[in-house]
Amino acid sequence: MARRNRNPKVLAIVLAGGEGKRLMPLTADRAKPAVPFGGIYRLIDFALSNVVNSGYRQIVVLTQYKSHSLDRHVTTTWRMSNLLGNYVTPVPAQQRVGKRWYLGSADAIFQSLNLIHDERPDIVVVVGADHVYRMDFSDMVRQHIETGAAASVAAIRQPIKLADQFGVIEVDGQDPRRIKQFLEKPSAPEGLPDNPDEVLASMGNYVFNTDALVDAVTRDADREDSKHDMGGDIIPDFVSRGEAGVYDFRDNDVAGSTDRDRDYWRDVGTLDSYYEAHMDLISVHPVFNLYNYDWPIYTNAGFYPPAKFVHGWHGRIGHAVNSTVSPGVVISGAMVENSVLSPGTYVHSWSSVTDSVLLDCVEVGRHAVVRRAIIDKNVKIPDNARIGLNPEEDRARGLTVTESGLVVIGKGQVIPS
Repeated sequence: MARRNRNPKVLAIVLAGGEGKRLMPLTADRAKPAVPFGGIYRLIDFALSNVVNSGYRQIVVLTQYKSHSLDRHVTTTWRMSNLLGNYVTPVPAQQRVGKRWYLGSADAIFQSLNLIHDERPDIVVVVGADHVYRMDFSDMVRQHIETGAAASVAAIRQPIKLADQFGVIEVDGQDPRRIKQFLEKPSAPEGLPDNPDEVLASMGNYVFNTDALVDAVTRDADREDSKHDMGGDIIPDFVSRGEAGVYDFRDNDVAGSTDRDRDYWRDVGTLDSYYEAHMDLISVHPVFNLYNYDWPIYTNAGFYPPAKFVHGWHGRIGHAVNSTVSPGVVISGAMVENSVLSPGTYVHSWSSVTDSVLLDCVEVGRHAVVRRAIIDKNVKIPDNARIGLNPEEDRARGLTVTESGLVVIGKGQVIPS
């Protein structure tokens, strides 16, 4: 049984082994948590920043799929003083219990139980690595201890009409902090007692008593009918035994948050949701505010010089509006609007970039037009090219075009002139 003291020892486990098939081609050469976001960040930076800002400084990152860039980012960026035992350590799949890779998120923890046995925490916080949000996990841990639950699930309120897109939590009518039932993408769930038009959707973040987690993943490893998934198998097991609690994300109070971005959480699991999350950053009053210095998102932005805007005569004016422009960007006599430009990007004269996300070191040639596109690293857009204006032409050139018409160009992909 975990020790119920005022300052329990907490180990954080970040699940970062996801392949991210729905984000292809952005995940063709990297793990999903390593995908760049917001100009200077990687997706994993949001999970790690939340854990560190919550006061938890002993963190392991479980990796598997194409993890080189992810491992490199974690080891070079997330270095803390070890004087008090602080660390952020990437741990690749080690095949410690047999000649197999991780079969699911629960199996990843089962195969890494040596990390828990070595650290001997009272509480284990388990979080995903591919969501954009701010969250103070210490408040969730506090409620977890108060309720006496063996497992707690963080949940965000969603309209009931969207329930079939999430894992949905039905709460106990007598105790809204207890989970009565856990439903995977239900078609007709019950609404919340205090709002029948809303449901609680799992955020993929959990708090466990250590002994309960070890027991659960160990038993799950022997089940042939299990998918070895935290949300699909482990949490329902706790629910069936009446030992699962729910933490309403609405109650989370992050320092520096505003009414506009307080409950923000975005699953960026698809190309369209990844794009929409970027658009949330660039309004005058952003839906998700990167400028909250009381709860910073940490990263390593590299050693780029300041952004530069050049030329300002005869219609050759370098400018950007309603956009995020990272260090190292040069906008040379071009127009950038409603876009996110990552470090090292160069936009040449008489070109225009609108409603787009450009990752590191993209080069946009003269007189080129880019509309509603995601362009991955090291892509060179030729002079006079047209991207995002004609879906059929874009597909004919080998570019990815989503059902919504969003154009996506993979890392280093060559664009025909």
